[in-house]
Order: sequence, then C-alpha cells, then structure tokens
Amino acid sequence: MILSNPKFAEHGETLAMKGLTLNCLGKKEEAYEFVRKGLRNDVKSHVCWHVYGLLQRSDKKYDEAIKCYRNALKLDKDNLQILRDLSLLQIQMRDLEGYRETRYQLLQLRPTQRASWIGYAIAYHLLKDYDMALKLLEEFRKTQQIPPHKIDYEYSELILYQNQVMREADLFQESLEHIETYEKQICDKLVVEEIKGEMLLKLGRLNEAGEIYKELIDRNAENWYYYEGLEKALQPSTLEERLQIYEEVSKRHPRAVSPRRLPLNFVPGEIFRELTDKFLRVNFSKGCPPLFTTLKSLYYNTEKVEIIQELVTGYEASLKTCDFFSPYENGEKEPPTTLLWVRYFLAQHFDKLGQCSLALEYINAAIASTPTLIELFYLKAKIYKHLGNLKEAAKWMDEAQSLDTADRFINSKCAKYMLRANMVKDAEEMCSKFTREGTSAMENLNEMQCMWFQTECASAYQRLAKYGDALKKCHEVERHFFEITDDQFDFHTYCMRKMTLRAYVDLLRLEDVLRKHAFYFKAARSAIEIYLKLHDNPLTNESKEQEVNSENLSAKELKKMLSKQRRAQKKAKLEEERKHAERERQQKTQKKKRDEEEEETSGPREELIPEKLERVKNPLEEAIKFLMPLKNLVADNIDTHLLAFEIYFRKGKFLLMLQSVKRAFAINNNNPWLHECLIKFSKSGAKMMYFLDKSRQEKAVAIATRLDETMRDKNVKTLTKVFEALLDGSFGSCNTQYEEYRTACHKLFPFTSAFMPATNEDDSSFASVNHTAVNHDVLSNEI
Repeated sequence: MILSNPKFAEHGETLAMKGLTLNCLGKKEEAYEFVRKGLRNDVKSHVCWHVYGLLQRSDKKYDEAIKCYRNALKLDKDNLQILRDLSLLQIQMRDLEGYRETRYQLLQLRPTQRASWIGYAIAYHLLKDYDMALKLLEEFRKTQQIPPHKIDYEYSELILYQNQVMREADLFQESLEHIETYEKQICDKLVVEEIKGEMLLKLGRLNEAGEIYKELIDRNAENWYYYEGLEKALQPSTLEERLQIYEEVSKRHPRAVSPRRLPLNFVPGEIFRELTDKFLRVNFSKGCPPLFTTLKSLYYNTEKVEIIQELVTGYEASLKTCDFFSPYENGEKEPPTTLLWVRYFLAQHFDKLGQCSLALEYINAAIASTPTLIELFYLKAKIYKHLGNLKEAAKWMDEAQSLDTADRFINSKCAKYMLRANMVKDAEEMCSKFTREGTSAMENLNEMQCMWFQTECASAYQRLAKYGDALKKCHEVERHFFEITDDQFDFHTYCMRKMTLRAYVDLLRLEDVLRKHAFYFKAARSAIEIYLKLHDNPLTNESKEQEVNSENLSAKELKKMLSKQRRAQKKAKLEEERKHAERERQQKTQKKKRDEEEEETSGPREELIPEKLERVKNPLEEAIKFLMPLKNLVADNIDTHLLAFEIYFRKGKFLLMLQSVKRAFAINNNNPWLHECLIKFSKSGAKMMYFLDKSRQEKAVAIATRLDETMRDKNVKTLTKVFEALLDGSFGSCNTQYEEYRTACHKLFPFTSAFMPATNEDDSSFASVNHTAVNHDVLSNEI
C-alpha cells in the first residue's frame, strides 16, 4: 500500500522490507531485486544494509552478510538488533576476536541483560583468556538473587560452567573450593562428586579422593573410569594390593561384572588362569552373549590368548561327555545351553585369530543344536565376511534377520552386508521395512541422514563402476555435514537463553572438528578415489564402446551379448515404469516438502544427477574439495596424505607431493601404498617396476604374486588387492598369470569368493582400482 503511493514508490527502506517479505515467501529472485533496488535508492540507510545482510544470511553467504552488517553499523553504531545478528554470524564463522568486540558493545548498551554478560564471558573463554572469563562470570553471578537453599536449574548450570572454566585454567584448588561452596545449589549431584574426586587427585589429597571414588563405585559399579580413579588414589604398591581393591568391591557388589573383569588386564600367568576360569564359568552358565566382546581387548597378549583357548576348549570337550566344565567335578550338571555358549565363544575366538575353518566348525555345531538363535547366524555371517565371501555372508545375515523381522538392528546389519556384497537393490528393500511409507527407502534414508547406509552404498556403487551413483551418495553425506554445521546457528541464542553453557561450548568444539568423523572420511575417500579414476580414464560414449567390443566377438558371443542387452533393456524399462508410477504418487508429498524448504532460510539446492557428476569437467578440483577437511582434521591417518599425494601427482605439484609423502612416512614408513607413492615420486617396486619399464612386466608380476615363506602378509585382504591389480591393468595384460595366482590363492583360502573359479552365473569383475599391497621388504630386496 505504501509503495502504491506515487510519492513513496521509490522509498528505499520500504522496497527493502518488501524484498525481505518476498524472501520469506520463497520468491528469492524477486526478493534480491527489490532489496538491491531499495539499497540503490537509499544507500545510507542502515535498514537497507541490514535487510541485505539478512538476505545474504538466508543464502548461507555469511561472509557477505557480515560485510552488510558492518556497513549498517557504520550508519547506526548502537543498533541492538544489528549487533546481535552480527555476533551470531561471528561466532558461527569462529571470528572470535570480532565476536568479543561485538559482545562488548552489547554489554555496554544492555548491561542488565543476562545474555550480554554470558556472551562476553564465553568470548573470553573461547579465546582462552580464563581470568577475564571468570571475572565476568563471577560479577554476573553476584547479580543473581537466588536464596542459598533454593535449587534453580539455570543458576546450577552457571556454577558448573564457572567450574569448567576453572578446571580448564588448571585452577584445581579454586575449583574444589568453588564446588564445595555451591554444592547444595547444584542439581547434578553426580557431576559434583566426579569433579571433587578429580580435583582431589590433582591436588594430591589421595585419602579423600579414595573415599569419593568408593562412593561413586557404590553408585555405579560398572564404570571403569571410577576404578581408574580409585587405583590412583590408593596407589597399590604390589599386585596383591591391587587385586585386594577389586576383591573388596566384588564382596560389596557380588553381581557387578567390572571388578571381576578389570583384574584380568593386569594379572599374569597362573593368577590369570584362575581368575579367568571363574569369570568364564559364571558367564557360560548364565548364558552371556557379549562375553567374547568383554574379553576381546585381552587378545593383544598371546600368553593370555593361549590360556583362554586352553580353558574353553577344555570346557567344550568335558561338557560334550559329562555336562560338567571338568570331568573331575560332581554336583549339579550344567544345562545344555552352557555347551551352546561355549561353542559360540570358540567360534568368535578362532575367527578373531584368523582360523576361520575352525570357527565355522564350532558355529555350525552350535546351529545344529539350536537353529533358532539369531546370534549364531549373525556370527556365521561375520565369519564368512572375514573369509572374503560376501555373498555367503549376506545370505546368512538374511537368515538371521528372518528369525526376527521386527528387530531394527539385525535389519540394518543385513542391509549393510548386502551392500558389502554389492546387492544394492536388496539392501534398499531390506531397509524399506523400517522406512516411511509413500516414499522410496533411498530417499527416506537420505532425509534421515542415515550415513552408515550412504557410505556403504557409495562403496558398493564404486565397486560396480557406477561412479555417478557413488558420487551422488558421497555428495549427500557431504551435505549432511554442511547441514549439521549450519544447524548450530539456532543454538547460539537458545543456549544462552536456557543457560546450557557447558553443552553449548561442547557443541562449538564438536562442530570445529566435525568432518573428522568416520562417516565423512569414508565418503571423502570414496569420492577422491572415483575422481582420480575419472581423471585417469574419462568416461566416453557407451554405445561407441559397445561397437568396438562387438567387432572382436564371434557370432555366437555377439548373439549372447545382444540377448543380454535386450533383457537388460526390458528390465530397465519395467523399472522405469515402476519409478514413474512411484514419482506420480509422491508428487504431492514432494511438492509440499519443496514448498516448506523454500519457506525456510536456505534456498533450493541443486539436484544431484549421477550422469552429470561422473562427467565433471575437472575431477581433480572436485577431489581437492573433499580432501581439504581431511588434511586439516584427519592428519593422523596415513590414507589422508596418500590420497593427497595421488591428487598432487596428477597435478604435477612437486612440493605438495613431497609434503604428503613425508607426512605419510612419519606415520607408517612400511605402508605398501606409501612405497608406491615414493617410487612414483623418486622415479625408482612391483607395480612401479612395470610403471617405469613395461619390458620388466614378468619380473614385476613374479614379485607381486609371490606366495612362498618370505611373504608374511598372506591374508585375504592383501592377496585380494594383488589379484585386483592383476585384473585392472596395473601390470598390463596378465591373462595367464592372474589365473595361476587365483588357483594358488584358492588353495590357501578355499571359502573366499574372489578366488573361486568363475561360473556362468557369476560375472565377477573388479571395477575399483586398488593399490597393490605387495610385501614391502620382499619388494625392496628384489629391486
């Protein structure tokens, strides 16, 4: 109405406000048009600059928004709303110095507001100026008129936050006195006791700390951290004294597992045998499925592993004959389930030791006695997975989930195993049992940010050479991490209002290292490997490839190929029709969803199209986008630097190549992939021998395929990598050599599907280019 008046039709601030309203309605282009027009008409209006900043913020252009807010503040330096908006963007972008300045201005303008004090104190805390942060928090605390005996949650959180800053500043005495002074006003009594115990230990007041940790153990006898604190406080000088601590706790808490399990970490020889014997018997008798998981951390010690094996195989032999753990016992016999759990344990034990044939014998015996127990089929699938037979593993995991179709965990595990066996459609159908009706499972899993599924899916598509689909999944995961980073925006005001300050600081610190998470690493690694593959072998027109291939085929083979193509086309047509019907059914839902997304602050996102993703113009630049967070946050993983090397090698960046191999060398100088990279870099291995001199193929293949006694790493993973390298052309054409190598590997690992003879049904082609895992020492000696 204002703009319809000719006098005010060009009024800058009104035009800007109309633009802001249009933006809220999802009309982004019109919004920008009106806001820019308003700004041109009144460039000295703080309102126009503020609105332009809000528009930029809604598009996640935070740096641009900050510039707009700063321009607005030049025109109206004491505008509270602009200062607040600026401070939110500064903390979001981690401009801590700027954030501190803005919070100081807000404190000066509104010294009575709680958020002004808290925000300013947090700024100093994040900048590690603990003294100033504590002064501000104490000044603010004094203004809070809370009666000494009244429990107020927000005041309690303020005190605990104060104490956290003290502990981070290593003010242990002050922290202890502080927590004791305000103990009655703190809601979280458990945290109070934990802080007291920790501070008393730091201050060397061991007797008092010991009493605190005894109370904490009485409260929760399964917390390993409390036992660690108790040991530090009591400082036992002998093994007997150390054992005495756990025996006393066991008397007080006879049903607790931890005081009986923890001594197994440090006791040696015969004492270990005696204690383990007692521990195992109790758990086998009552039937404890996670028993092996509880003991798995002991398996680094070969002596302890031998004792466990001797004990449990003895139980199995005795239980089979006389229903006792030992043939020299008498009294009440063990129930049949005891033998079942002993066999279950032994299957896990031998699987852990890599003796998979023995593991299969024990698990098959257990299944024969009890064919309805899910855990048994679950373990059988796991053993086949470790054998490298992923199809068989998926089959047995499917059998496990069929025993309880309402169990979401086993459903997810089954889907994961199917993806590992490249059965993407089957995995999607499996997950659809628990996803929302009316939408495809794949879409719903993306909405729910189900990243374990997406990373496994990306790897499956990568192995199937469906690079576009794989990249789509990698980019979906990357978007999830972007959204998680973006979602913190609302917490900047919420946490100060609700006084959840400890959780808020923890959130900020988590966000700073968010892309360190394993899900991001997996997605990034897959994406980088695919982009490297696409750089080395850009995709060409598929029909031309088929033409070239058909020239080399006989009439019978050509007929077979065309028949196969027709079947595939028919299947694809049916699939397309099904998808079309599904799309129509989902149209209303999707339209509503899109409208809701456009109403929110973020603009609509570019659709991820597999065909477009796999035909990107500059794959190396796309790979670098995934690499940079890994270089910053996952520098302790050798793969980060080796992936970096592969990119820089193709870009010809020699200093960055050198930096990557030096960092990788510092982590593990015996890594086979690093060896390849070093040879590539220094121009002087097996794969690299061929890479440098094609005439030395025979020598290179002989080194790579060696399986004699000097080859130490004769495991499924290593041999599979060598086998893949023979197939993917790393050694040139190796038709006879790879068949000989497959036969030799099949003798060593008869259950591994990669080494099984090819059948008509099984058209196994290894699509992914892996790096040859040749034994480092053997390779070096040959060179």
